[in-house]
Amino acid sequence: MPYLKQTIENIETVLIDPQGHIKAKFDTLAIPRGSLGRLEELATIYYSIKGSLSCGIRHKKIFTLAGDHGVVAEGVSAFPQQVTREMVQNFIREGAAINVLARHIDAKVIVVDCGVASNIPPSPGLKIKKLKHGTNNMASGPAMSRQDAVKSIEMGIELIEEELQDGLDIIGLGDMGIANTTPSSAIFSILGNVDVSVATGRGTGLNDQAVQKKIAVIEKAIAINRPDPNDPIDVLAKVGGYEIGGIAGLCLGAARHRIPIVLDGFISTAGAIIAHALEPKTGNYFIASHVSGEQGHKHMLKFLGKEPILNLNMRLGEGTGAALGINLVEAGVKLLNEMATFQDASVSDPYS
Repeated sequence: MPYLKQTIENIETVLIDPQGHIKAKFDTLAIPRGSLGRLEELATIYYSIKGSLSCGIRHKKIFTLAGDHGVVAEGVSAFPQQVTREMVQNFIREGAAINVLARHIDAKVIVVDCGVASNIPPSPGLKIKKLKHGTNNMASGPAMSRQDAVKSIEMGIELIEEELQDGLDIIGLGDMGIANTTPSSAIFSILGNVDVSVATGRGTGLNDQAVQKKIAVIEKAIAINRPDPNDPIDVLAKVGGYEIGGIAGLCLGAARHRIPIVLDGFISTAGAIIAHALEPKTGNYFIASHVSGEQGHKHMLKFLGKEPILNLNMRLGEGTGAALGINLVEAGVKLLNEMATFQDASVSDPYS
């Protein structure tokens, strides 16, 4: 707990271009003012977080955190639990969608076993930070102990500290865990104060009847566990997941070091909401890559006050949307740094 407390205490407030230096630099470029739209906004957010216009983006890392969930026993997923392990092995072999997109944007994927239900052999492409072999079934009691909830968050902070050693300019959040939309819906329902039916979607592709069952399971879990909406660690412990706690820790750890955080979809945003509840200043470090096809995600982003960059009807997870978001943030940064000014290009400046 002291590690978590120390991290939170060192998170600084971000002000967006307080002196107007970033806007002033954009205004010198040989384009109509504001014509790059949200690419200008993304570059402005990036440099406001960094606090300097002298840095580009070199070290891009996407953290794909994996964990299993005891609530799978309630039939809330169309996929069996062993798919979590199988997909982690696919990530290690670099055959998954996130690997393809990470190669496309020249980013590194950090695959982490936070709490997969079975043992995965050590591999050069895997970090093993396993807390337990999956969470308990939240429909019959707490998903984890409070102590393990704190450990999961601190594990995410630790990942940031480790990856800082060889450079870290921007991070993307990713996840893998069969049934993890169920705890994510529960977290948002509690901390966002929204009805479970609003927070809950089809996950891996449930039909209407199965969605109603999923809603009932979440309502039961909340009624049994009575998580305290004023205590985000209690919420994580009662109805969360190890990878969700780890994502919250990534957010806190990155904010501690003024590193921009690109959200992925529904599960990563649930982790971000935990981090935001622990320290609201983390919200200034979030960039929403896309709005997921999972119905509750748009409500999550509205709750955090974030406007997504893309709407591609994606709902895969893994960090795939975050990879695309990082690509666009980097595009904005490169435009600001590499475009010619009116003076450089010998173009008449209509604003002078």
